[in-house]
Amino acid sequence: MSSILLTQNSTPVFSWICQLLGLLMEGIFYVLNLIGIPNVGLSIIIFTIVIYLCLMPLTVKQQKFSKFSAKMQPELKKVQDKYKGKRDNDSMLAMQEETKNIYAKYGVSPSGSCIQLLIQMPILFALYQVIYKMPAYVGSIKAAFFPLVDNLIAQAGSSEFIQKFTNANMYAKQFTNESFTSGVATYVQNTYVDVLNKASTADWLSIADKYPSLSQDVSNAMSKLSQYNTFLGGINIADSPWYIIQESFKAGAYGMLILALLYPLLAALTQWLNTKLMPQAASTGDATQDQMMQSMKTMNVMMPLMSAFFCFQLPVGLGIYWIAGAVIRSIQQIIINRHIDKMDLDAEIKKNIEKAAKKAKNKKSVTADKVNSYATMSTRSTTYADRAAARSNMSEAEREAAINAKKSAYENAKPNSIAAKANMVKQYNESNK
Repeated sequence: MSSILLTQNSTPVFSWICQLLGLLMEGIFYVLNLIGIPNVGLSIIIFTIVIYLCLMPLTVKQQKFSKFSAKMQPELKKVQDKYKGKRDNDSMLAMQEETKNIYAKYGVSPSGSCIQLLIQMPILFALYQVIYKMPAYVGSIKAAFFPLVDNLIAQAGSSEFIQKFTNANMYAKQFTNESFTSGVATYVQNTYVDVLNKASTADWLSIADKYPSLSQDVSNAMSKLSQYNTFLGGINIADSPWYIIQESFKAGAYGMLILALLYPLLAALTQWLNTKLMPQAASTGDATQDQMMQSMKTMNVMMPLMSAFFCFQLPVGLGIYWIAGAVIRSIQQIIINRHIDKMDLDAEIKKNIEKAAKKAKNKKSVTADKVNSYATMSTRSTTYADRAAARSNMSEAEREAAINAKKSAYENAKPNSIAAKANMVKQYNESNK
């Protein structure tokens, strides 16, 4: 496998995940290349399947939480109604305890879903980065840009020329970076590759028009990248559907136009199907809860529309990732829904209750051990039990004498001593009764 480009994500920790996923993507592409089908679209689909299979245990837990949340919502509502309007400490603690018992009954944690999402989100964002910057992570794709990049760098005014390309403004800072202006070879090469990777077919053809001597290099690079990027129906996944639609309309290639329309439509449809398969909470009658549910329903409608909109503007490769991801999530959701529906909920609840009781028993045992250990701890002063025993053995006269001695000590205390200050507080309290 070829070496990897340096134009990778540089955010600490996040960049390590990107590099790990980049190695996986390069490995998939390398194997496909060995068997004679080096295709980026197919690599993205296999890559997405592998990642979602690795995340399957977390996804199952998250979806199980969502499914059980819908089932236990009525019970949580009863507890909320029971303590509605009660703000005293005892009621709040009792409500908290009963809510905790319901979660334990169903074997889920209130924070469980959030933790699983927090683990998954960096991985999914890194996956997006790898797909969006394929040449930065797959050395074989990088090699397709050469020798065109080196020969283009040598042309006078080429830097200013490619800055006018489609999406070149995304890399404006790289052109003003000191490494670029001082001519650091690898940095300059990477910047050119970044721009060409996001350039449209028209931008590529304009290179040959501007620099006729590079016509063969442009042709060779486009041919190699076309082999990598051409997907079902001859679509170039480096182009956006909107660009393909415009070019197809001009050329009268209406079959290609319809094919380009399919990607954003499939992205929206699979996203919508995914939201429909998600467990939906039943109406509780609570105004706030119902308002939140209505907001979620609105979001479930908006998300597929947003997917279609972004898919029109972004390269087809990202659309393939969204479609593949939504299909895999939908299949996972169907399997999870069937699994949970077949579960004996009563048996599961019984098992969870026994587990919670055992946990509580162990906790109580630990607490009791701590109390006993505190009771046997030695102290430098006489223990409360010893002092109580001593007082119980005093006669009435002895007890009276001890009290008078204490009073005398406070009344005749030295100025500014603790006893004198205590006596002042006592006098103040008596005068203000």
